[in-house]
Amino acid sequence: RRATSPSRAMVLYFTPVGADETKHSLYMGRDKVENEDLIKWGLPEDVWFHVDKLSSAHVYLRVARGESMDDIREDELEDCAQLVKANSIVGNKENNVGVVYTPWSNLKKLPRMEVGQVGFHDLKLVRRVKVATRKNEIVNRLNKTKTESFPDLAMERDEYDREIREEKKAAYREQEFRRLEEERERAADREARSYDRIMDTDAMVSNKDNAQKYASVEEAEDDFM
Repeated sequence: RRATSPSRAMVLYFTPVGADETKHSLYMGRDKVENEDLIKWGLPEDVWFHVDKLSSAHVYLRVARGESMDDIREDELEDCAQLVKANSIVGNKENNVGVVYTPWSNLKKLPRMEVGQVGFHDLKLVRRVKVATRKNEIVNRLNKTKTESFPDLAMERDEYDREIREEKKAAYREQEFRRLEEERERAADREARSYDRIMDTDAMVSNKDNAQKYASVEEAEDDFM
């Protein structure tokens, strides 16, 4: 089990549009130092957002288990882009700002990088969206849902990993059960077919048939030998 850090990062949580239906959530670190913990302890369902080529907050959209950034709705994508633009000192003042987003698992953190700085493992997994202007109605709606928390991110990740292991074990047990059931059914079918061949009346020869074919028991025995 991983050791948790002595201090917990402040995380800001927001409710994106359609969350009642999608069960998705938005969150970001308070500053670049706390972004380090978010980079370290993210989940596979997290999608990372950042203003392209400018300093900004690291915003994450956590989608549902088994989903990916392909499952992000258009209105939800706009929420993420508007929130990350609003939390960029320079980007918030400019128009036609580019925003990049990619799965958390695609973030690459090297020892030589500065605090809060990341790269990418695969540039093909990085997508871009253009934000023409700030939309106050979206930013204000999101800010009204903002809550602050100091979660134990390491413990949350451990719990997530434990659940995944249990799910894999359950899936393996179910797969093995089905496999054994299928083997038993095939064995029973083979046994039934074998019994049917043995008991095939068309292939059986009665004593009466033998009596008509052979003149004596000795003749029948000679023919058998």
